[in-house]
Amino acid sequence: MAGWKAIMYPINLLTVMFLPFFSLAQEKTESSKSRKLMPDAVIVQHAGSIGYFSGGIGYELFKNKKGNLDLLYGHLPRRKGGNLDIVTAKFAYRPFKIRINDVAVIYPANPGVFLSYTFGENLSFTFDKDQYSRGYYGWSEALRSHLSISNELELSGKNLFNSKRNRSLVFYSEFNANDLYLVSWATNRDGLSFFKIFKLGVGAKVKF
Repeated sequence: MAGWKAIMYPINLLTVMFLPFFSLAQEKTESSKSRKLMPDAVIVQHAGSIGYFSGGIGYELFKNKKGNLDLLYGHLPRRKGGNLDIVTAKFAYRPFKIRINDVAVIYPANPGVFLSYTFGENLSFTFDKDQYSRGYYGWSEALRSHLSISNELELSGKNLFNSKRNRSLVFYSEFNANDLYLVSWATNRDGLSFFKIFKLGVGAKVKF
């Protein structure tokens, strides 16, 4: 058990290191506080460890807009494995981009972290203390931390559709692995392929 905790600590530490960036939304030119709370994008996603379908809002971070903060709510229906509701906070950084023309930009590799909390029957933040002694499990039932890598294709609505509004449409895919999957792989490398611990999600954003 001590070995499991030793592996999980750096995973959770990486997540905690990035958490302060969640609150550092970019400063907007308008002085209105209500304007600063307005999201920069709306999002829909399929799969990817946060529900069969999920939706939410996104914020661009930093003055260079290389950071993203996404807040999502997802649902996994019973017919797909359980009647579960999931809330998620994601942070991703876009270190570089490839501009194809005035219409399209590709962000090929965006590292990120995110936290998800699952609400469902027999799930809680901690394990049942009457059934398990304190410290028996070194993780939460419902709270998961994830490492992710994503890519994006952003299309300029202004140039593509000759629109006067500066909107864009983004399509993305994302691979992620949570703390338990990483622990399972690290302690059983012979029996579990590294690539099998990753889950794929695909989605779209409308940025405005």
